Amino acid sequence: MKKLIPVSLLFLFTFCQEKAAPPEPVFPIPHERQIAWQELEFYGFVHFNMNTFSDREWGFGDEKPEQFNPSALDARQWARIAKEAGMKGLIITAKHHDGFVLWPSEYTEHSVKNSPWRDGKGDLIQEFVDACREYGLKVGIYYSPWDRNHPDYGKPEYITYMRNQLTELLSNYGEIFEVWFDGANGGDGWYGGANEERKVDKLTYYDWENTHALVRELQPHAMLFSDAGPDVRWVGNEHGFAYETTWSNLMRDSIYAGMPEYASEWATGQENGTHWVPAESDVSIRPGWYYHRYEDHKVKSLPELMEIYYKSIGRNSSLLINFPVDTRGLIHENDEKAILKMADKIREDFADNLVKSARISANTERGTGYEADLAADGNYQTYWTVPDGEDEAFLEVDFGQEIRFNRLLLQEYTPLGQRVKAFSLEKEVNGSWEKITAGTTIGYKRILRFADQTAQKIRIVFEEGKAIPVIAEIGVFNAPKLLLPPAISREKSGNVTLTPPDEGIEIWYSLDHREPSQPYSKPFMVNQASMLKVVSKDVRNGNQSEVLQKILEQAKTKWISEAEQAIDENPTSYFTAQNNEISVDLGEKIKLTGFTYFPMQSRYPSGHITRYLFEISQDGRNWVPVSEGEFSNVVNSPIEQVVRFQAKEAKYIKLKALQTADGNAATAAELGILTK
Repeated sequence: MKKLIPVSLLFLFTFCQEKAAPPEPVFPIPHERQIAWQELEFYGFVHFNMNTFSDREWGFGDEKPEQFNPSALDARQWARIAKEAGMKGLIITAKHHDGFVLWPSEYTEHSVKNSPWRDGKGDLIQEFVDACREYGLKVGIYYSPWDRNHPDYGKPEYITYMRNQLTELLSNYGEIFEVWFDGANGGDGWYGGANEERKVDKLTYYDWENTHALVRELQPHAMLFSDAGPDVRWVGNEHGFAYETTWSNLMRDSIYAGMPEYASEWATGQENGTHWVPAESDVSIRPGWYYHRYEDHKVKSLPELMEIYYKSIGRNSSLLINFPVDTRGLIHENDEKAILKMADKIREDFADNLVKSARISANTERGTGYEADLAADGNYQTYWTVPDGEDEAFLEVDFGQEIRFNRLLLQEYTPLGQRVKAFSLEKEVNGSWEKITAGTTIGYKRILRFADQTAQKIRIVFEEGKAIPVIAEIGVFNAPKLLLPPAISREKSGNVTLTPPDEGIEIWYSLDHREPSQPYSKPFMVNQASMLKVVSKDVRNGNQSEVLQKILEQAKTKWISEAEQAIDENPTSYFTAQNNEISVDLGEKIKLTGFTYFPMQSRYPSGHITRYLFEISQDGRNWVPVSEGEFSNVVNSPIEQVVRFQAKEAKYIKLKALQTADGNAATAAELGILTK
């Protein structure tokens, strides 16, 4: 007779089974501080400094401390908004390229201690730190290595100055989670009155090895950011987008901060990278990094912000969104409204992980402690994996009934390295498997979006990898569709066309600063400067999009120029000025209050104007200069550049490129004027 094992003993036998051996790590792997950092995912930038008051993106260094005087500064407002937006920390521009510092530094007079703010007794870094800690936010410091104010910049003495200031920042304000070093350094500057160009060897001048060692000594848990890391790297653009294939691995020893070819050759990371240096995607909530009143209507829309979210956090990157704090010392109401809408939409999209109530299985498992359902237990520290050498691996999800879904979320257990090189999502249709979508790298988090699907069973197939997959979490979601505003296009003639985002959508618009109230049926003419507001409405369910507003300047109908591609109202075309000049006959005398320059938009841009001279004429022969300056940061952020000046009447305009970023002939996607 067969002997039966009591149930209690059977349970004890099962419970006491030894956990299978874990898989070997695939190098490189993250440091403990990098593991803690990647869990933050989403945090904020605060660009607030002298540029806020000089109305520049990059100050020249000749500004005076007296200019810094916010009227209602409240760092607690910044922290509250960041917390409500779901951010885990804030990074502040303690010193930007102009050299002005936000704390009473012992080593410079170019500081808040010599400003009228708080009667010269203020310490904005301390107020910032106190506000962040009150709201449970991590504290980060941005420090520009470039200093266009300091007389010793470019000399060995400046490195001592820089390290003295870093010591102040990293010794006096408690724990810092990230130290952010900008890659922009060397060029024109005031330099204590020298008013000259100073170039440095970006690879060797800052002696990064010893500078980083100082940070490590003072803040051992802080992440060090730059193009090359060493802890976290720049994503390579200022759009906030990581890449379809984004490796946390980087050939770190081949890179240095500010190297010209970094964005095109290194920013995506490398499968065979030697060090773990994950990507951080940085982007401003407005076109510029600093506050400019003329951008109050240019705050990114909810669809734009959600696109950034899915292309950053959803592509194995953290997300750093910037607030250009205004001259009051507050995050502007429009910026607050936009970021909180984004937070609500993120919560809505990921409110219900449909996998939680499903049955999870796999074609194979490594053994006890690595079962398939551990990939859906909400615990990042547990994971599913397979036996060594397994060629085929997939997870199957049975929802028990047909469901609707349009998002897939995957997370690798990165302490064992980044492994997956290719995966696909399939659904069961009449007993066969049909592919829905596919991806490449996963890393800490990957989110795929796709058209609405229905299925009872799906499976995630891990098709290729550096080693066996190690999957910490999976998620399946049905994100409510976001109704987009209509697309706006305008011809040189002034004819405006509005295009709905989908069939069955109505468009309403206005041209008088009021809310959209006019139904759109066909293209219409706009010849004079106007504020166009548009909205999409779905009459089937009552939903409507955000209101999109755009300033339309005077139509270019009468404009004549050999640079036709620069005045055709088509930002995807561009003109190359072999003589570095673009001249336009406006066709009539117009009172100008400024001009705009939209840089060439291309995967491989060339000829971005960095220093300019703008001239006007009544007859096309005798020219009068009205504005000269620089287009700061135009390479990394090729947005429309806006220059304003005292009203001048002209029939002809000319934009001269005094310098281009790469030394090539100047290019322009669009040249425009301001009349208001």
